[in-house]
Formats: sequence, structure tokens, C-alpha cells
Amino acid sequence: MKPEKAETFLSNEENRLSGFCFYLKAGFTGLLLMLVVTVVARAQEPRYGTLTTFTEPPASYDTIALQPIIDAAEPGTHILLKPAVYSGPVHISTDGIVIDGRGKAVIDGMGKNSVVFINADSVQIKNLLIRHSGGSFDKMNSGVRLKGDYNVIENCRIEECLFGIDIWQCNHNKIIHNEITSLSNRSIAIKGDAIRLWYSKFNIIRGNYWHNVRDMVVWYSAENLFQGNKGVGDRYGIHFMYSHNNRIQNNVLLNNSVGVFLMYSERTIMTGNLIEGNHIGSGMALGMKETSSNQILNNRFIYCTEGIHIDVSPYVLEQKNTIEHNEIAFCGTAVYFHTNQEGNLFKHNYFHNNLTQVFPEVTTARFNVWDNNYWDDYQGFDKNGDNIGDIPYILLSYTEHLWNFNRNVKFFYGAPILAVLDFLERLAPFSKPKFVLKDKKPIFRWPKNDTFTPVR
Repeated sequence: MKPEKAETFLSNEENRLSGFCFYLKAGFTGLLLMLVVTVVARAQEPRYGTLTTFTEPPASYDTIALQPIIDAAEPGTHILLKPAVYSGPVHISTDGIVIDGRGKAVIDGMGKNSVVFINADSVQIKNLLIRHSGGSFDKMNSGVRLKGDYNVIENCRIEECLFGIDIWQCNHNKIIHNEITSLSNRSIAIKGDAIRLWYSKFNIIRGNYWHNVRDMVVWYSAENLFQGNKGVGDRYGIHFMYSHNNRIQNNVLLNNSVGVFLMYSERTIMTGNLIEGNHIGSGMALGMKETSSNQILNNRFIYCTEGIHIDVSPYVLEQKNTIEHNEIAFCGTAVYFHTNQEGNLFKHNYFHNNLTQVFPEVTTARFNVWDNNYWDDYQGFDKNGDNIGDIPYILLSYTEHLWNFNRNVKFFYGAPILAVLDFLERLAPFSKPKFVLKDKKPIFRWPKNDTFTPVR
């Protein structure tokens, strides 16, 4: 019997050792899997601004004149700059040349004018630190002034320049992965713009990071793409004026006065953007003034004074604006109507945690179409389980009309006295409440798997 007991004992020890090895392998596999997932996730995160690290040459290096090198270049020449500071301003009038600073060269404008002038086609400027333009608004002093087609400005850091990149009546250019700031010694109102498009078409603005500038402006410019950019702490994230058929995709605009403003600019497609933290000035995430036929789809407007500000839009009533599948949350007012506007379609949007869902400054917002939106203050049921409220969502304005007569009253919004007054108004109205809107098919619960694409 003893050998049998010894054999049983050895078998149990083997089982313990086997179990320990199993858990050790499982733990190692899990750790490896987590590491792989983390690496893949980080690789998929969007990259804003420059993609390489810049190394400034030592101060002891002599300043080199760059203009003679450029003047001697033939069309198609690839100029590799050695680590040095090159003096500007620089004028490029030869087509097809490439200037590569390899992250170690500086072009310094010496505060005189614009730093780089490009009056040619198919020029590439990349991996450069461009700095110290002049400060004249009349001369539009910029890091780069562009007056040609099919040019590329890529992976450059533009700093201490009044304007970053000025694109003047030129088409099919690419502005990719640049970091842009304005003059640091000026207040925001008298800084310049990060990128300025003027009468320019078919340009691609992608992966750039602008901050501490005044605006990013698009004037009289159509058919351009703004994709995957980041703008922080500015006045206007992107300001369009008389600019049609532009696409705004997957941009992140944080802590500006206004995120995106569409002024007299039609047929814009705006998808997958995150606009957050706009409280300075007007604090709009999106502003639309006298604009029609726009598609505002799958965006997030978070923690702003106003989510969407609508002023005489659509301008042509037959050309409706479609505002669909957007998250508008944690805003003072989710949608603000400056007039009794009609012609907008609000469909399948996610309204939650806003102080005021919809506020019409004049009378009502009922002339727009409200269809299948989620409202976190909906007071109804879903007896048949189809996730559509059994009764319509009806928004009435009670105490809100008080600040129509005195705007200072809004300072006390959310205070106990106004909460009590609002409760009494709803319980036994002293006057007829203002009818704001009706959504006949409100979503009862927002689906957990119905997410939004914008990421930081």
C-alpha cells in the first residue's frame, strides 16, 4: 500500500506543478496580449503636428544665405540642407525643387518680411523650422506665402511668424503635419492666422496642429479638405466665409472661442469632428449664418456655451441643413436659434446633460423637423419595447422666457429660487408656456453600441 500512496502523492505534486505552469503561461500570454493591444492602439491614435523631433543647430554655427543656393537650383533639384541657420526672406520661383531640412535646419526671416515666398509649382518644403517673420498685417507677413499649384509643405514647425501659411489664389496644394504658432508677444486679437486660404481650391489641409494663433480662415475657397487637424486655444478653430463644397473631417478643436463657423458657406460636409471646451467669447461649437445645404454628421459638441448656433440658416428654405447623429452634451444651450428659423432637419442626435436643450431667441423652433432624437429629459414610456417613446417629446419653455426680458436673470440659472419658480410654473402656470418643439418619435434609450468616431 505504501508504494501506491507514494505514487498518488507524486501525481498530486505533478498536478500542482502542471497547474502552476498553466497559470504562469496564461498570465504571460495575457500580459503579452495587453502589450500588443496597447502598441496597436497607440499606433492607431491620430498624430497632429510634426512627426519628427527637431534639433536646432548650435548658436555658434554661422548663418548661411539660402537664396544663392535656391537661385542656382535647376527644376527638380533636391536640396538637402545641413544643420545650420539659413537667413531669409527666401524667394522660390523654380518649379519642382525640394528643400529638406531633415529636422536640423532653420530658416530665419530676421523679422523683416515673410520668411519663405513660393511663386512656383510642385515645390516641396519639408522638415524645416521656419521662424521670425515680420509683424505687418498690410504685407501679410507669414512663415510661408504660397502662390503656386501642386506644392507641398510638410512636417515643418512654424513659430514666431505673424501668419503661418498664406495660400493665395492657388490650387491642389498639400499642407501636411505642420505645427504653427503666431507671435508670442501679442494678444490673441492681434495675432495672425494659422493657415489662410484666399480664392483657393482643391487643397488638402491634413494632420496639422495650430495653437496660440488668432484664427484659421477659409475665404472664397471651395472644394478643400480639412482632415485630422488639431486647433487649441484660438479664437476661431476654422472660419469659413463665402466658401462652398468644403469637407471637414475628424478634426479636434479644443478650448477656442468658436469651433467651426459657416458664414455664407454652403454645401459643407462636416463629419467625425470633436469640438470641446469653448467658453471664451461666444463659446459656440458650431455656428451657421445664412448658409444652406450643409451636412453635419456624426460629430461631438461637448462642454461648450452653445452647441449649435443657427442664424438665418438655411438661407434658402428649400435647401435644408441636415444635422444628424451628433452628440451634443454638457452645453449651456444645445441648439440656439437666433430667429424663428425653419428648414433644418435634426435627426437621431444625442442630447444629454445640457442646461437648456433648445432655445429660440424669438418664439419657437417648431418649424424645423425634429425626428428620432434622444432627449435625456424625456418623460415618457416605451411599453412595446421598440425604443421609441410612446408619446412625443414636447419641449415647453417656462422660466426661460424671463431672460428674454432681462438677460441678467440667466446668471441665476440652476439656483434654487429659479428651480422652485420653474416647478411652480409647470405645476400651475401663471401664463401660457412657450412651445418650442415636438419630436414625434423620440429615442427612449440611446443604444450603448451607437458610438461616435471622433477621438482626441
